[in-house]
Amino acid sequence: MNIISSAKRQIILDTETTGMNQASGPIYLGHRIIEIGCVEVVNRKLTGRHYHEYINPLQPIDPEAIEVHGITNEFVADKPKFHQIAKSFIEFIDGAEIVAHNASFDVSFMDHEFSMLQPIGPKTASICQILDSLAIAKHLHPGQKNNLDILCRRYGIDNSRRELHGALLDAEILADVYLIMTGGQTKFNLSGDEAGQEGGINKLAKDRAKLKVISATADELTRHEERLDLVAKSGQCIWRG
Repeated sequence: MNIISSAKRQIILDTETTGMNQASGPIYLGHRIIEIGCVEVVNRKLTGRHYHEYINPLQPIDPEAIEVHGITNEFVADKPKFHQIAKSFIEFIDGAEIVAHNASFDVSFMDHEFSMLQPIGPKTASICQILDSLAIAKHLHPGQKNNLDILCRRYGIDNSRRELHGALLDAEILADVYLIMTGGQTKFNLSGDEAGQEGGINKLAKDRAKLKVISATADELTRHEERLDLVAKSGQCIWRG
């Protein structure tokens, strides 16, 4: 498995939705996207550009989902509908490689939203490459849990702000996880002339600030697991990799 992407422009992406996916099949029972968060990476460096929108799904949000991300029906009531932000979103991701944790989840929701546009929008795979960071983590750490919180602890990434799931915050955290997770892998380019590479080895920027490590308290971990238990009751809990 080649875990280093050759794509030069990547969009680290996360979504929040009105409900969780069900284990019974590929149809997500009409659930819709309520938040999109993206950060841009070019040549393995964060550019500072991002895309973030809250979306009115025109339907109720499941209580179990609110327990996870904290986004309420009242909060999204005055937010734009998906068709109102679709053009800017598609323009932001077009031609890039999307990196998402359990990418099939996010991409399926995106495809569902695109399919309801008039005229019908594109399939995500027709405008973007897609890379699943969860598959990379499972390849690097077989037989272990590989959800985002565990990967943060494994790689010493501060995720203390992540009391609830939020698309932009999770995309920012995933960007750090992805770059560190793939940062020491050799790429067979002996000239090493691409930005962010030395001798064909992808590395993090030299001026990157040292990551501050703050571990969750026992009480925080207990409350987090209780919240994930609620998610698991409604279907597969993707945060327990």
